[in-house]
Amino acid sequence: MKFNENKPSAAFISIIHKEHAKYINENVKDEDLSFGLHPILIIIYENEGINQEKLAEVLHLNESTITRNLKKLEDKGFIERIKNKRKKIIKLTSKGRKTAQKVINYDYKWDEKLKQNLTEEEYANFLEALRTICEELL
Repeated sequence: MKFNENKPSAAFISIIHKEHAKYINENVKDEDLSFGLHPILIIIYENEGINQEKLAEVLHLNESTITRNLKKLEDKGFIERIKNKRKKIIKLTSKGRKTAQKVINYDYKWDEKLKQNLTEEEYANFLEALRTICEELL
């Protein structure tokens, strides 16, 4: 499908986001996980022992959203929350660790899909542009 060159960037970002969500949801449906929960699981995997406040900060979400999503992950057996003084430390269960590894692999496969029509240099430039935009926005 060809797109009008005068479309704003948000339209393209939205399409990529929606297609990524469909791809992830198709691949993790057997894991009892959804696209909305998968980034949280990955961040916990990469930062074992992170607390809820830091998780909210890293994901740029409010703490009530994080609390709701952590409850879903806990109910599904992916995480456990351990009270440590006034903070809740989040740890993955073995099921959570195994699922996070699968989801990370799906994200790498998604990147391979994105690379199919780009040269290595184009893809590297694409990632660098995204990093720069995100750093400036946050």
